Amino acid sequence: MRADARRNRERLLDAARDVFVERGPDASLEEIARRSDVGIATLYRHFVDRNTLMHTVVLHALTSTAEAAERARREHADPLEALAAYIHAVIDLRTSAVIPALLGAIDLDEPQIRQARTTSARLVEELLETAQRSGRLRADTAFADIGLVLVRCSQKLPGPFTEDAQQVLAHRHADLLIAGLTAGPAQRPLSGPAMDLAELRKMLPQNVDAS
Repeated sequence: MRADARRNRERLLDAARDVFVERGPDASLEEIARRSDVGIATLYRHFVDRNTLMHTVVLHALTSTAEAAERARREHADPLEALAAYIHAVIDLRTSAVIPALLGAIDLDEPQIRQARTTSARLVEELLETAQRSGRLRADTAFADIGLVLVRCSQKLPGPFTEDAQQVLAHRHADLLIAGLTAGPAQRPLSGPAMDLAELRKMLPQNVDAS
């Protein structure tokens, strides 16, 4: 693929992610093309139909999330700093916003997506386990705590907040989360269940998956 074609594809994927988050799976493909600064014909050259585009957006989000986990572990010697870097990266990638927006419109059990979900979940579990073994992360933190709080941080706040304000506040709230997860003396116990990935899946409806 030529460099200009690669750039167009990346712009289309970023715009599609944002538009699907805002409008859902029935979002206008013309709007996606417009935000990408390309024509609708260019969109169809890269993605033959809406389903292909949605599938590629979700797969791209998951693979980017896995890459973020690997990069965080590689670049941060402190396990808690690695987990924090991962959390902030996922907020920027909007993975925890676009996948909920497209639930029901894509097949999460499609082989490529299933493999990407498995890889991403395994890397997050490794980040958690390493941080807990180091004594930096409170021992009662579970897989679902990270995943579900990321979904909450990725949702827009009600009211007339600008896009920049939404993003800044999401990162601030993530920092508050990380501060609360840091191990220390005399901590209050967390309320509610500490769920690993398997327990989280049991709680969800059969057509929804957490990873």
